[in-house]
Amino acid sequence: QVQLVESGGGLVQAGRSLRLSCSASGRTIGTYATGWFRQAPGRDREFVASIRTSGGSTYYSDSVKGRFTISRDRTGNTVYLQMNSLKPEDTGVYYCALDPGGGASYDYWGQGTQVTVSS
Repeated sequence: QVQLVESGGGLVQAGRSLRLSCSASGRTIGTYATGWFRQAPGRDREFVASIRTSGGSTYYSDSVKGRFTISRDRTGNTVYLQMNSLKPEDTGVYYCALDPGGGASYDYWGQGTQVTVSS
């Protein structure tokens, strides 16, 4: 089993920054990638960013490219999402998720952390 816990959300003004953390525990060895997703009220969950465990390649949605940075610690068990120049449209619940074997099959999800950006 895998457990994911997100933290770092909160209320910020537009233009400010937040850093989210995702701590993974359990059977995480061999994880292919970790991703961040978000869901705004009344909208579908959308991909934000991901990082491959091996090699550290990163991927971003167009809406956050250049403003958000995904990274991980040396153990690979904690993944961060540095969010700069936040906009009101970045508001939502942010989830981290694990893709165990590739193919963007995110089988494990955290509970989410709320990010609210005021204008």
